[in-house]
Amino acid sequence: MDEIISLKTFSEINLEDKFFNSLKNDYPKFEDWFKRKATEGQKAYVQYSNNQIQAFLHLKPEEGEINDIEPSIQHGKHLKVATFKVDAHNTKLGERFVKKIVDAAIYKNFDDIYVTIFPKHEGLIRLISKYGFCYHGKKEGENVYVKKMKQTTGNQLFDYPMLTTKDKRKFILSIYPQYHTKLFPDSILKNEENQRYELIRDISPTNSIHKIYVCFMSKATQLKQGDLIVIYRTTDYEGPARYRSVATSICEVEEIKRKEDFPNLREFIDYSNYYSIFAEDELTEWYKKDNVIIIKMTYNVAFTKRVTRGYMLDKIGISSDYWGFFQLTDEQFDEIIKKAEINEGIIIN
Repeated sequence: MDEIISLKTFSEINLEDKFFNSLKNDYPKFEDWFKRKATEGQKAYVQYSNNQIQAFLHLKPEEGEINDIEPSIQHGKHLKVATFKVDAHNTKLGERFVKKIVDAAIYKNFDDIYVTIFPKHEGLIRLISKYGFCYHGKKEGENVYVKKMKQTTGNQLFDYPMLTTKDKRKFILSIYPQYHTKLFPDSILKNEENQRYELIRDISPTNSIHKIYVCFMSKATQLKQGDLIVIYRTTDYEGPARYRSVATSICEVEEIKRKEDFPNLREFIDYSNYYSIFAEDELTEWYKKDNVIIIKMTYNVAFTKRVTRGYMLDKIGISSDYWGFFQLTDEQFDEIIKKAEINEGIIIN
């Protein structure tokens, strides 16, 4: 059973764990570096499984020109991925750590992120390249990859988590609390205002870049790649819906599938269960229904402030006969994200 991604001091992490063997081989001074970081009280993100380390990440803020790289990285505010390793073949875990990295970069308003990787680590290179890390140059035998955080390319995954909202359709999609809590762990309702630091604290394993949601709302079939979705957590009946039903997050649609897109139950389950939180027996029952809809999306941002149903009704003027799924105007969407106080670095138009 995987544990959560935890932020720990170096002194709490076992340097003798076999996970670190390859790092010790690649970097002769790794042990000295690790012990120095422990003495300094510095921290790193780690993921365990059965008490064995599965992933390790240490981030380092830097400012100015990075001139120990050829070519140098121009003057700015940089987030260096100082050490990053994920056990081989664990792509999903790697994606969660990429999310951790970009969340930290957005939170601290960095201009870019850079990482150095030996060419032999092809899997890690493929992973980061998928999410906008581009080859920049060399540093002592390693390749250098940089992700720009102040510009977009029009490629949804390259740009992640940044969004452009101009000329895009916007919708509200409601999700029951029992699914919302598992699917969007950054966005669980604790109170009306969630402090910004919550966005990069310890998170559950389900906090991945991609999400899959299964529903039966026929209007959702109109969704297409690039549409923006405001995730709406329905009431848990612990109080009035106008306060307990809240908008919590923004996702961007990757693709929409229907039952007929799958030749059999097994392929439906394999696709729907990869990034979702639904049990296989649930999916098996739902496959029997003809109106099942599968939405795959990127999880771009959790709101700093939750936007209540009451606020959307009274202050924004949003009304709908059915709050399960409906389209928003550009003005309504803008008012929601204004109230949500999301980091301004997310929206780049």
